[in-house]
Amino acid sequence: MKRRSLLKFGSMAGALALAGRSPFAHAADAGTGPIKVGILHSLSGTMAISETSLKDTALMTIADINKNGGVMGRKIEPVVVDPASNWPLFAEKARQLLTQDKVACVFGCWTSVSRKSVLPVFEELNGLLYYPVQYEGEEMSRNVFYTGAAPNQQAIPAVEYLMSAEGGGAKRFFLLGTDYVYPRTTNKILRAFLKSKGVKEADIQEVYTPFGHSDYQTIVANIKTFAQGGKTTVISTINGDSNVPFYKELGNQGIKATDVPVVAFSVGEEELRGIDTKPLVGHLAAWNYFMSVKNPTNTKFKDQFAAWVKANNLPGGAKRVTNDPMEATYVGIHMWKQAVEKAKSTDVDKVRVAMIGQTVAAPSGFTLSMDGNHHLHKPVMIGEIRGDGQFNVVWKTKTAVRAQPWSPFIAGNQGKPDVVSSIPAFLRRQRAALA
Repeated sequence: MKRRSLLKFGSMAGALALAGRSPFAHAADAGTGPIKVGILHSLSGTMAISETSLKDTALMTIADINKNGGVMGRKIEPVVVDPASNWPLFAEKARQLLTQDKVACVFGCWTSVSRKSVLPVFEELNGLLYYPVQYEGEEMSRNVFYTGAAPNQQAIPAVEYLMSAEGGGAKRFFLLGTDYVYPRTTNKILRAFLKSKGVKEADIQEVYTPFGHSDYQTIVANIKTFAQGGKTTVISTINGDSNVPFYKELGNQGIKATDVPVVAFSVGEEELRGIDTKPLVGHLAAWNYFMSVKNPTNTKFKDQFAAWVKANNLPGGAKRVTNDPMEATYVGIHMWKQAVEKAKSTDVDKVRVAMIGQTVAAPSGFTLSMDGNHHLHKPVMIGEIRGDGQFNVVWKTKTAVRAQPWSPFIAGNQGKPDVVSSIPAFLRRQRAALA
């Protein structure tokens, strides 16, 4: 493309952006036909154990909305793709959904590496991603709504609890995670937090394993040795099907919660479904929702999912469970519906504005609201594993907590913007280059 054409295109992009339109618009706004939305979750590979249920929840929620009149009288048409736990394939599938299928938005991703893979695509094409899983923070995009937890809504409160007398008064911390951006960044935040509380370097150990890792014998033996130096807890950011052999090895080596409690940030009811949980009773997980919470909204959510599983003859049948990212998926879809109806449009720029301030009475028992930083205000809960694979909530916040995308425990975050910029990322980069 010639320089004059590039300058002309740049001027056009700027003008369209200022007018609230994108030169990369992809979803048709007019018409009475169905509104397409993308479902971007791994249905095969190492992350299928976690992500398949999010696809099922999305389809259930969409079917329920359609049964009750749809969105502005139009049906929602889900377009399901399988990126197969392959991070570059996530980006390819995201581009396909936005440019070929012309979806109005996408609900998807679990790991941060998959989200990081698709983010440039959504920013380039001005798409909307609803991301339903806890993550490491350090990100705030105008093209993403984060319906999972930031570190101050999960990791930090969990460690504070473990250090308290109520939580056992931990003095030593074994940080164990899968080797990618979420565990490493979360543990960077936790290291800084622990040091701010006076924990010495010698009392923190950090170990990572690859996706799909299955041999935890040596690592669990090392945990036992490390625990001889004082009251120890394990902070687990293991993701995917590696959780199964890790928890089995804890049981094999007789590590009980009364000796060395494990608190997990990526293990919920679904990951425990295929494990004998009796040896794991008392170990912990930190989330913003547990299946066991008692309130009418959660009862309806659980009954609805059980009926969906039965009606569609889904694998697992009556043993299927609900969990935190499923709730976040459910909330995100309902918020998108409400925002479209408020905007009277599926146009991304209009929906983005309408999303701010949306509220949903969630199965957690709390009313969740969308902040100007594109993150939900969420409660924090800590649960103990029961013998039946469910959790007893042993601690929770009294109110929903506002997310901090930029952690105060990361150097250089002071003064970063507290709300999402209205200027697209590609124009911000263009302006910075010309400055």
